Amino acid sequence: MSRVQLALRVSDLEGSVAFYSKLFDTEPAKRRPGYANFAVENPPLKLVLIEGGPGEPTVMDHLGVEVFATDEVTAATRRLTDAGLITLEENDTECCYALQDKVWVRGPGDEPWEVYTVKGDADTLTKGGDECRCGETSAAEPSAAGAAATGCC
Repeated sequence: MSRVQLALRVSDLEGSVAFYSKLFDTEPAKRRPGYANFAVENPPLKLVLIEGGPGEPTVMDHLGVEVFATDEVTAATRRLTDAGLITLEENDTECCYALQDKVWVRGPGDEPWEVYTVKGDADTLTKGGDECRCGETSAAEPSAAGAAATGCC
């Protein structure tokens, strides 16, 4: 089983948590400073809220598919690479308060998508102290063999 992930960067985290708690009739599965996520059962959805700057409009940060095991991430990586897409792999990465294995791809509108699994909790929102901008790559162009991404979540 898997579920779609939608990560939003919001200016009012508390107001957003209150709204989405009502909309999906569930409380966040995880709350940390500047961060909340919901594991919605119906419809199957992982909603991630990342605190942005005051007064900024809510924007889509990234999209994803949460799977429940590393072998599913590995299979997705192989499938996406075989389909000719450029993939960025991250294994044992700590971000968004979780230890994750993941693979990133970019959609036709340059939107970042991740296929990921959560392996455990972590103590940090950001990778290496960087601002959490999921799916952003380093200055170097990614290769089909993979490259380090500076994103998280």
